[in-house]
Amino acid sequence: MVSYPDGLDPEELAFQRLYGPWKQSTPADAQRILDGYDGQWWIAGGWAIEAFTGVRREHEDVDLSLWRRDIEPLRQHLQGSYDLWSNAGGRLQPLTDQRPEQPDEADQIWLRQHALSPWEFDVVVNPDRDGRWVFRRDPSLDFALDEITWVAPDGIRYLNPEVALAYKAKLARPKDEQDLAAALPLLSRAQRTWLADMIDHLHPGHAWPGRIRR
Repeated sequence: MVSYPDGLDPEELAFQRLYGPWKQSTPADAQRILDGYDGQWWIAGGWAIEAFTGVRREHEDVDLSLWRRDIEPLRQHLQGSYDLWSNAGGRLQPLTDQRPEQPDEADQIWLRQHALSPWEFDVVVNPDRDGRWVFRRDPSLDFALDEITWVAPDGIRYLNPEVALAYKAKLARPKDEQDLAAALPLLSRAQRTWLADMIDHLHPGHAWPGRIRR
């Protein structure tokens, strides 16, 4: 029987009561289900910070990322084992043989094995420009994937910590503050400069750049 994990904060519990519970998956779980998948994929969010720092914390989900153009190959790869649901600001819609298209306004896909199972992965679909990674916080910016990701010894590709933190700066939730504190001592001078300059660009007046440049 599916139940909600103990210790959820009220906001997360309310979210799961509305949309259903989440299984606490890991990047290794993502690697397992994507074994044999030919497309590129990488891990973003808090797990990317943890992989860089080695500092453990709790995670609600795994932010698995791949190219928007590869949604249909992903659906075909997972067919029979996972259902894909597009998420457009909380509006969920299954991607099926009859309606496989991701709505233009949806940049997330949730995965679960079937209707009675918990959600397992939050897939962020990333646009590209001529094969280059487009920064969704400012779509005028693009980078080669190898510039903004790194590959861990286990073969899993992760978003660079400075890029993950640039995303997190917008909300600066307690878990984001925790990730910044864990990563900051380990960032190179170049990474610190990139991150501080990017946050200044995206969020003028934000408190983080002053801490990052110390």
